[in-house]
Amino acid sequence: MTGVISLLPEGRPGLLAPLLSGAWLSGGSEDLARYLAEGGYAPLPAPDRLLDRIAAAGLRGRGGAGFPAAVKIRAVRDAPGPPVVVANGEEGEPGSVKDRWLLRHRPHMVLDGLRLAAAMTGAERGCVYLSDARAERAVRRALAERPPELHIDVVRTEHAYVAGEETAVVRRIDGGPALPTAKPPRPFESGVGGAPTLVANVETLARVALTHSRPEAADDVAGAHLLTLAGARGAAALVEVPVGTHLKVLADLCGHGRAEAVLMGGLFGGLHGAGWTDLPLDHESLTAAGGALGCGALYFLHPEDCPVAVAGEATAYLAAQSARQCGVCVSGTGALAGTLTSVARGTANHDTTDQLHRWSRQLPGRGACGLLDAAARIVATLLAHFPDRVDAHRGSACPACADPAPEDGRRFRVPMP
Repeated sequence: MTGVISLLPEGRPGLLAPLLSGAWLSGGSEDLARYLAEGGYAPLPAPDRLLDRIAAAGLRGRGGAGFPAAVKIRAVRDAPGPPVVVANGEEGEPGSVKDRWLLRHRPHMVLDGLRLAAAMTGAERGCVYLSDARAERAVRRALAERPPELHIDVVRTEHAYVAGEETAVVRRIDGGPALPTAKPPRPFESGVGGAPTLVANVETLARVALTHSRPEAADDVAGAHLLTLAGARGAAALVEVPVGTHLKVLADLCGHGRAEAVLMGGLFGGLHGAGWTDLPLDHESLTAAGGALGCGALYFLHPEDCPVAVAGEATAYLAAQSARQCGVCVSGTGALAGTLTSVARGTANHDTTDQLHRWSRQLPGRGACGLLDAAARIVATLLAHFPDRVDAHRGSACPACADPAPEDGRRFRVPMP
């Protein structure tokens, strides 16, 4: 892996910049004394003031949906009953490493954000939810270094695509399996132990902490993003970039300048072909282009890569990762993956393509979580951006698609920096 790279302008506060500016890591985790010197764990005399600052800066959640953080916090604060706050560090997307990196290297910043979330909501109980063993050790060390002001549990789960979905998080913390449940109710209404619960991504919480320690830079903090960049033929990196950075800049950064397409948002944002290089990194532009930033993982496709093969492997992985609780998800993801396999093998016809078009329109929104939506979006964007490549497979197998799509998502896995 290329490593950890900050593209933030000099002097702009970020989550990666302190690491790059000096050797402050001890045993792989940030030093408490250094974090305190940077303004960490500062007193919070007026929680509502911080909440207003977060709202004004427009901080969005970094778990995938991009929901306004202040709205989510207020919903939990205003719900009846004593709330619970959860730092969600379970990265289901195989191409993302940002949350594990933060928990391993900046646990105090995440815990600081959790402390602030508790103050803003009135919670007296918190939880750090994760699946990475090294991250768990780092968090427990940080808790021992500075005992928290509220009761905090550390709950470890098995890694799975759906394990980080917010209702799955609640279910696992309550002692059940890490599988999604039907909604409503949502966690802000009835979560851990039936209490209103804030399930916040760890990057979101880290940015809350940085906003508190650097209030004058709240807009910059809210606008920056951690991204995982990868591809089959270039390097990979964890980067922090300001909002508006063009995707072409990101591709060039890791040697993917020859890329002709990108799989966006982990497996959630779909495939994008012609014109992707001109897309700026912001939710509105990506949504308008039919994509989504999701967890901030980008996978670049070079001219030698076949988008049908990439889509086939992605849908096969999603089908294998289904929680198998929703019949429509089991049958839908299986049908999409199986049909893409027939396209890859050259046995598809016009009816096959029509089926894929129909399913990609009908399936979104019908599962308990976003897994089915992700599979449908991959197929929809493949058909929209690469119709000629799909047609070229009709009647003849593609060498790049010769092997059956593996179900382990290995194409998209990124080594940790």
